[in-house]
Amino acid sequence: MIKRSLLLAAAAAVLAPTVTAARPMTATDMHMMRRLGAPEVSPDGKIAVFTLSTTDLAANKRNNVLHSLDLTRAGAAPQPIAGAEGAHDAVFGPDGALYFLKAVGERDQLHRMPIGGAAQVMSDFGADISGFKISPDGKRVLVWADQRDCPDLACAATTFAAKEPGSGRVYDQLFVRHWDTWAEPGVKSRIYTFDVAGGKLQGFGTRVTGALVGDTPSKPFGGGEEISWSRDGRTVFFALREAGRIEPTSTNLDVFAAPADGSGQPTNLTPDNDGTDTLPTVSPDGRTLTYVSMARAGYEADRQVLMLRDLATGRVRALTQGWDRSVGSIEWAPDNRSILVTTGDTLEHPIFRVDVASGRVTRLTADGNAGNVQALPNGGVLYTSNSIQAPDDLYLLRGRAKPVQLTAVNKTLLAELDPVTVDRFSFAGANGDKVWGIKVKPVVNHPLPVAFVVHGGPQGSFGNGWSYRWNPRVMASMGMGVVSVDFHGSTGYGQAFTDSIQNDWGGKPLQDLQLGLAYATAQDKQLQADNACALGASYGGYMMNWIAGQWPDRFKCLVQHDGVFDARAMAYETEELWFDEWEHGGKTYYEDPAAFERWNPVNHVAKWKTPMLVITGEKDYRIPYTQGIASFTALQRRNIPSKLVVFPDENHWVLKPQNSIQWYREVQRWMKQWTGGQPTMGTAN
Repeated sequence: MIKRSLLLAAAAAVLAPTVTAARPMTATDMHMMRRLGAPEVSPDGKIAVFTLSTTDLAANKRNNVLHSLDLTRAGAAPQPIAGAEGAHDAVFGPDGALYFLKAVGERDQLHRMPIGGAAQVMSDFGADISGFKISPDGKRVLVWADQRDCPDLACAATTFAAKEPGSGRVYDQLFVRHWDTWAEPGVKSRIYTFDVAGGKLQGFGTRVTGALVGDTPSKPFGGGEEISWSRDGRTVFFALREAGRIEPTSTNLDVFAAPADGSGQPTNLTPDNDGTDTLPTVSPDGRTLTYVSMARAGYEADRQVLMLRDLATGRVRALTQGWDRSVGSIEWAPDNRSILVTTGDTLEHPIFRVDVASGRVTRLTADGNAGNVQALPNGGVLYTSNSIQAPDDLYLLRGRAKPVQLTAVNKTLLAELDPVTVDRFSFAGANGDKVWGIKVKPVVNHPLPVAFVVHGGPQGSFGNGWSYRWNPRVMASMGMGVVSVDFHGSTGYGQAFTDSIQNDWGGKPLQDLQLGLAYATAQDKQLQADNACALGASYGGYMMNWIAGQWPDRFKCLVQHDGVFDARAMAYETEELWFDEWEHGGKTYYEDPAAFERWNPVNHVAKWKTPMLVITGEKDYRIPYTQGIASFTALQRRNIPSKLVVFPDENHWVLKPQNSIQWYREVQRWMKQWTGGQPTMGTAN
């Protein structure tokens, strides 16, 4: 057994001066945490700017406040920026001024604010925009927005035919809907550039994507990381998946280069790769374009290899082909000699430095979930980091010294809360492979019922990171011992381990879960092995439906959130078809129905007997809410104790604060009903 406590005595003393003075953490506490956004650093490396958001529970929303932090002064505290109230997406321009979006009337407009000066409006957009980037020379601004097929952002030069009567949307190809939004025929996320003169954006904007038909940034989660300027400001690099009848079956994002003034058509720089190419990032000296590339078409969880393209010669080389980890982000060091990347690695998500000449990889951070990496001019690294114990704060890394925590934005609230312990463990799973898991427990002396949490993805991990959706610290504070297992298919253990779930959804992963729970409860006698509830969402929700028919006598209750109930219906109802087809061997249902039916929960409903809470969102188009209703119908027809919770305004996730608190309340009530509970522990509210 390999076991390591992540709860340090010093941290426990800070977070809970005395156990009697603290209290259990609740879902409301989680939502009242201040959330620190991605930092941006001034060109001289002296000031960091970021948002700190707070929750307005009555309004059921979060409010962002832009803050600055002096990086040159030890012990400096974040300060709100006067005149930038309501601002968001702030960045520093090459002139050292702050640029951000802020509402003027009903639409966000671009503003420029010199440090210590007043904000001035730069734009008069005739359409809502999603984001912007300033060219390195400050002469142009790039924006992206959902727009029809127009050569300019405002569609000022385009005349459209009058809409015929009727409310129906007419489609002749997929996507019809994507993630949580119905597709609007002809509307795509497009890039436009504006010249800057006299502190204002000039004209109506020029489309950069030319005749390409597709979303850039990509939908539904793409952002500015998929767009990059050349250092001379003449070229825009962007990732785009060309739309058409094959788009829902294709992961083929390509990296394109296009003239920033719209004078020519984009050039595909990665035409020979049918997998994903994305995250184009130009080196500080402007000579090299870096991006990540997946080799296999149709597979969204393939390993992302770091690629280097010499912009003068077009020569491309793979920098991390020999490193069995998937690069998740790119940040060049100022000296052009190394690249900072993040990736999952055995329950953690560290920063690594990759040497450009040799490809040698060096780990820079230890425990926790690092992200939003910013390389500083003096060689330092600014980043955010969180863990199961606490949400994001800012950290500074210099050379080989220990990282320094710069902020403690939730110190007061965290000090009010009971501590929890976090321990990692490993065991021999399916095929005798080493499999890792994690335990989170309240600091109490009595036995604990088990909340056995199964992660989604399925290519994911329940590691040492903070979550505002499935938060193990909140669950532990309900009086549960939280156990999770990174089964075959999880990320952070090499690509072969991740690949091993394909066509085996109910095989090795279920064995790992069975062996891991048995191991954890045998090694930790505080965990009540015979008093457990299993919970999961997405693939984890599928696994609850699968467990109901394959492991029906193990758990006192199940919580199934947005899980697949009928693989046949799922194959025709989901939107990103590449995912479902890859997971079942790379073919459609009608080509190989046996591959889907082999692991189909609907075929085993006759064996169901475990009480189940079913949760779904009406705006979930990934695993449509009808799957949850079908699961609940099966439970009701078999007279199995069951409950259904439907959120009409949520997608595959539960995001709104009041809805999330309700989610935890229903989950806690369900687990307490079937496993009992400790009256001294807190409630979800």
